[in-house]
Amino acid sequence: MPTHKERMLAGEWYLADDPEIAAELNRAIELSARFNATGAHEDLVAMLGEVADDVDVRTPLRLDYGYQISIGARTFVNYGCVFADVARITIGADVQIGPNVQLLTPVHPIDPEQRRAKWEAGKPITIGDNVWLGGGVIVCPGVTIGENTVVGAGAVVPKDLPPNVVAVGNPARIVREI
Repeated sequence: MPTHKERMLAGEWYLADDPEIAAELNRAIELSARFNATGAHEDLVAMLGEVADDVDVRTPLRLDYGYQISIGARTFVNYGCVFADVARITIGADVQIGPNVQLLTPVHPIDPEQRRAKWEAGKPITIGDNVWLGGGVIVCPGVTIGENTVVGAGAVVPKDLPPNVVAVGNPARIVREI
């Protein structure tokens, strides 16, 4: 029988209050508090799974575990972002992420009893190279955003966006090609 952490990493339903997962969440809370207090690059590297060269992340940054997040070279992450990394979050190179952007991988059951019992799962998010996410964008679980795409401020992205488009609104809709 796989552990709840193994189930989480496999994208299966797991219990979010499992002691092993809770310990990892507490570790991430400590690391992110240190990073948010100092903004030190070495704290960012200790907290995240992979950080490429010339990455600039402004504090505060909120996350679940950190080790499921990778950020490509020359990427900029502005103030107040939330990266809920129950599943993998992959951010490409040369990405611009505006303030208060949320990358949300967790999914919760519709059934109220399962939700009350704290079951959840996650679906990965992938942000391609040279993407620009305007301030306040929310990217939903399981979404891939193709390279060079621009997502306007405040958009909610519930489904994949192809490369080389501009998308705006709630839900995000493509308004033009680049």
